[in-house]
Amino acid sequence: MQRNRHDCFAAIDFETADYGRDSACAVALVKVEDNRIVDRISSLIRPPRSEFVFTYLHGITWDMVRNAPTFAQIWPQLNRWLRGVWFLAAHNATFDRGVLTACCRISGLAPPDIPFECTVRMARDVFGIYPTRLDCVCNALGIR
Repeated sequence: MQRNRHDCFAAIDFETADYGRDSACAVALVKVEDNRIVDRISSLIRPPRSEFVFTYLHGITWDMVRNAPTFAQIWPQLNRWLRGVWFLAAHNATFDRGVLTACCRISGLAPPDIPFECTVRMARDVFGIYPTRLDCVCNALGIR
């Protein structure tokens, strides 16, 4: 059976410590095949700076990540995990793509050649959902 190119995708979400896109402090990915979640992976990440601006949003602190792997250390595992994925879905893809690109750049690594799809844009353009905060989109689509 020939697989449709959209049969396998991953949803990705980064959290950042500060205003720099290179300050990823956590990443989570969910792999979807044939409309079913088949795998998940997540990790705390030690960012390049110990200053945390966004703890109030995500609850992550420097003490939680001081002994976590750096992006350069975790990227080989994540990159292998992404094999076979046709695209990355992200809620505000511009942000997550920017974090991935910046973290790869400062680590001297090549970002994956995988296109991003923005679920904020899809929520607006395809489903007419407003506001497009993730909780609102999930509620409108009946997703827990």
